[in-house]
Amino acid sequence: MKMKQQQLELCGIPAILWGADTERLFIAVHGDQSHKADDVIRILAEEAVKKGYGVLSFDLPEHGGRKGEARICNVRNCVEDLGKIMKYARGLSKEINLFGCSVGAYFGMMAYKGERLTQALFLSPVVDMKRIIENMMRWFDVSGERLEREGEIQTPVKTLYWDYYQYVAQNPVEWDKPTALLCGEKDDISEFEKVREFAERFKASLIVMEGGEHYFHTEEQLGYFRGWLERHIEP
Repeated sequence: MKMKQQQLELCGIPAILWGADTERLFIAVHGDQSHKADDVIRILAEEAVKKGYGVLSFDLPEHGGRKGEARICNVRNCVEDLGKIMKYARGLSKEINLFGCSVGAYFGMMAYKGERLTQALFLSPVVDMKRIIENMMRWFDVSGERLEREGEIQTPVKTLYWDYYQYVAQNPVEWDKPTALLCGEKDDISEFEKVREFAERFKASLIVMEGGEHYFHTEEQLGYFRGWLERHIEP
C-alpha cells in the first residue's frame, strides 16, 4: 500500500508524517534498537490511514537518523522529545492517539500522562521499567550501592545508569487513557504478570499471541499484529 510520507525535522528530531492531513492522528513511538519507519510503524500507518488517521513517527535519541549523536536515549531526554512531538501534533490535529512499542510505550506513558488522548495502543509494552532495570542488575551482579557509587556501569546488554534508575523508581506509571495491549506469550522482556497487572489496574484490554515474542518480526507475528490493529483502531 502506497501512502503519502512527509519527511520532517522537528526541533532537530527526524520524523515522518504518514497519510494525508487529518483531524485524527497517532503519535507512534518505536522501541529499542528500532526507528521511525520500522515494520510495526509502517503496518500501523497502513491500517490507521485506511481509517482516516494520520501517523506521526520519529526517531528516539541514538536511533535511526540520530545514531551517533551525543544525546542519550534515557527517560528524561525521551520525555522532553515527546513533549516537542506533542506540541507539533496538537497543531495538526484535534484528536491525538498514541501507539507505543516496547520501551516506546513506557516513554509515552511518562510523557503523556497529563495529556488528553482518545486511545492508546501498546505492543509488547514495558510497563514496569524499575523491574526491568533490577532484572539487569541481578543478571550482571550489580548492586544498588555499586550503581549509586559508580553512576553508570556497562553490561553486555545495556549501560545501567543510577540517575535513570532513580527516576523510574520515583515516578511509577500512572495511566488513565482508554488502552489496548498486545503481547507475546514468550515475551522475555516485559514479564506477562507485570503486563497483566497493568491491564487489570488500569482497565486496559489485553490480548496475548500464543507463541509470540517480545519482538514481533516474523510474517506470522506481524500478520497477527495487523489483525489486532484492524480490530482496535477506532473507525
